[in-house]
Amino acid sequence: QVQLVESGGGMVQAGGSLRLSCVVSGDTFKSYRMGWFRQAPGKEREFVAAISWSGAGTSYADSVKGRFTVSRDNAKNTVYLQMNSLKPEDTAVYYCAADRVRFGIRVEDFGSWGQGTQVTVSP
Repeated sequence: QVQLVESGGGMVQAGGSLRLSCVVSGDTFKSYRMGWFRQAPGKEREFVAAISWSGAGTSYADSVKGRFTVSRDNAKNTVYLQMNSLKPEDTAVYYCAADRVRFGIRVEDFGSWGQGTQVTVSP
């Protein structure tokens, strides 16, 4: 069973930046495809970004493309989400997710989840 712990959330003004981290333990990190999702109050959890086990392949939601960057350090068992040019509509709880079997960017394509970290962007 893999465990995921996010950190790096907080409050920032519009136009600012934050970097989220997710440390993975309990299994071989480099075997896992990693993803970031977010959930705003009253809304469904939505895909933000994903990265392949090697880091060579990435994908992004259209809403964050060009502003967010996902990366991983397999030596540190950590995946990152660099968020620049933040907007109030980016306010949400951000979740780290992992999977070693399935493909895709739906919530159901990831079998392991962290507890989430709050990101709040003020106007």
